[in-house]
Amino acid sequence: MKKRTFFAMLFLCLAFFNSMILIVSIAILNDKLSTVRERCLAEHYVIASSLIGDMQALEQRENNVEENMDKLMRPYSRYLQGKGGGLAAAFSGEWIYENSEFMPEGEWIEPPDTGGRQERIVYYIQDKEAPVLCIYGSFPAPWQDYGLMYMGDLSDTLASWRRTKDFLFLMSTVMLLAMSLLLFQFLNIIFRPLRQISSASTKIADGNYESRISVHGKDEVASVACNFNRMAEQVEAQIQHLQDIAEQKQQFIDNFSHELRIPLTAIYGYAEYIQRASIPEEERYECTQFIMSECVRLQNMAYQLLDMALLRKGVAEEEDCSVTALFERSEKVMHIRAVERSINLTYVIHHNFLIRGNGEQILILLNNLIDNAMKASYPEGKIEVSAYRKESGRIVEVEDHGIGMKPDQISHIKEAFYRIDKARSRASGGTGLGLAICERIAQLHHAELTFISEQGKGTIARLFFPGQ
Repeated sequence: MKKRTFFAMLFLCLAFFNSMILIVSIAILNDKLSTVRERCLAEHYVIASSLIGDMQALEQRENNVEENMDKLMRPYSRYLQGKGGGLAAAFSGEWIYENSEFMPEGEWIEPPDTGGRQERIVYYIQDKEAPVLCIYGSFPAPWQDYGLMYMGDLSDTLASWRRTKDFLFLMSTVMLLAMSLLLFQFLNIIFRPLRQISSASTKIADGNYESRISVHGKDEVASVACNFNRMAEQVEAQIQHLQDIAEQKQQFIDNFSHELRIPLTAIYGYAEYIQRASIPEEERYECTQFIMSECVRLQNMAYQLLDMALLRKGVAEEEDCSVTALFERSEKVMHIRAVERSINLTYVIHHNFLIRGNGEQILILLNNLIDNAMKASYPEGKIEVSAYRKESGRIVEVEDHGIGMKPDQISHIKEAFYRIDKARSRASGGTGLGLAICERIAQLHHAELTFISEQGKGTIARLFFPGQ
């Protein structure tokens, strides 16, 4: 593109300069010819007037003018020879005197016919080397049969014009060479950002999404560079996002396959044992009981996966949920489990407020957090569920004093099928999907779910709703 632009602009400059020089050359030539024409007209008038006086004087002496025309014209011809001019005289349509120096070889033109009018005719004839300016005029009565032609040599004028023209074209060539160098450098500067964009886009196409363009100035090219950098950042962010999603999906599939393999292996093993071995009825009952418990766990997993699929569609029916009513409903369900596990569960409302959303989903979120706190608590432990306000928003917290977590564990607990203590979680019937469901519900309600924990000292699950 740069080469095409360079040659196109160079061609336009060449055509422009040559056209201008041609126009200026023609104007100079016309000016020079006009100057010569005016000079020749003036000399023709002077010579014609003087010649008429000589003819009158000759006729008064009763001499034949036609026969003595050669003598009359010689002084004027000698006068003009030094100035590069010539003369010719005609009588009754025929030349009676010619200055052979300016006459073309061979047959020459006939004297112009003025129709008896006293006027001067200006025209050009081609000589051997250069055109000759010819001015022909007839004399007034009684000499109307006579005519005088003045011939001016244009060789010096044309030579001077050619030198001027050649000089102009030479200067034009020098200027074009200088302009071509400047134009080449200018195009290099103009196309530098485009080369950077091309190079950066090639790198991005090859997978190097960190490539950027340096931005200079505030013109349109700088704007294009800024937009390209923004586009590259968006592409890099989208690629990273897609890679993260692909990694999460693969991790989900791996975890899901692992979670399915363990109960299916156990179910198949116990079923095969019952089929092939001769065992007492009591042991057979225990085997079938284990098979049923694993089937229930698979069923719970299927239900929770279905819940996650339904949550992708967003909040079902929105309403204003009072935190007091929410705590009351949660206490009715979770109090029984707390008693079974000998855990002291308390609900504290520092500030009552409303939460806009689906009440059932928020209740599932709260009960899952409390259930996880129970699983992490020691016997006779204490769990406190509280609600309060801050300037930036509303907060619901579930605090336990159980086993706690390490920092690297906190960053993974909201992933599907992730367990801190896999053996204990499976023994308690957990599927590893509870906190993944909690995170999805929080996102649907524009809330933020975070965990503050220290190993051996407990965990605080904090649900933050922005706004008042």
